[in-house]
Amino acid sequence: MARSAILNVMVQAAMKAGRSLARDFGEVQNLQVSLKGPGDYVSQADRKAEEIIHAELARARPGYAFLMEERGAVPGDDDQHRWLVDPLDGTTNFLHGLPVFAVSIALERQGQVVAGVIYNPAMDELYTAERGGGAFLNDRRLRVAARRHLADTVVGTGVPHLGRGHHGTYLVELRNVMAEVSGIRRLGSAALDLAYVAAGRLDGFWEDRLSPWDIAAGVLLVREAGGFVTDKAGGQAMFDNGEVVAGNEAIHRILLKTLKKPI
Repeated sequence: MARSAILNVMVQAAMKAGRSLARDFGEVQNLQVSLKGPGDYVSQADRKAEEIIHAELARARPGYAFLMEERGAVPGDDDQHRWLVDPLDGTTNFLHGLPVFAVSIALERQGQVVAGVIYNPAMDELYTAERGGGAFLNDRRLRVAARRHLADTVVGTGVPHLGRGHHGTYLVELRNVMAEVSGIRRLGSAALDLAYVAAGRLDGFWEDRLSPWDIAAGVLLVREAGGFVTDKAGGQAMFDNGEVVAGNEAIHRILLKTLKKPI
């Protein structure tokens, strides 16, 4: 596939940060057996990856603004462009030595996401998308799965944990969905959940309380792979309310209805 100059910049930044994370991940696996544990080390790995990405992108496109997980909003001279960066999506997996985590970078132009990169260095899987140019995994074109009945599907989700989310509401949604599908998966990385929907590995996905940097690249990937992504009301306020529902046209529509059912 032919990549634009801007996508090449994003890929280089993601892979450089990914190499750093891969080295640190090896050390985290060793630290699992220590009394102190790897928590402090993982925080440093996260910040280091973000510094790498910030330096690479700022050098290539000076003046672009940033919205980053660790640094938050970083204003720029160019008010038309903004990078949305999650240097380590799946921090809890990383902390526990589980190889399901990713670097996620998206570019927003005049409020619309126009390019996205998600890279899992543990599996060396690079997902890329540009608006109107399709979605790819390691240069292979992606399409969402074609299943049309919820009973045939495997659906991803994010489970609210200690101190996060409305557990009662989620349990109602989970009960409604689990009664209709052939499987539910919790990967622990919203970026990879969305990438897996784009790749047809998951038929659908839903989660609440997500941040823009968690989902920006993944939303574009799903859409460029022929899928649909909205909030739970069927609207486009995902970056504002943190809700995401994704799938092909049929599964997305059925998921929206299923999530709204009472017990």
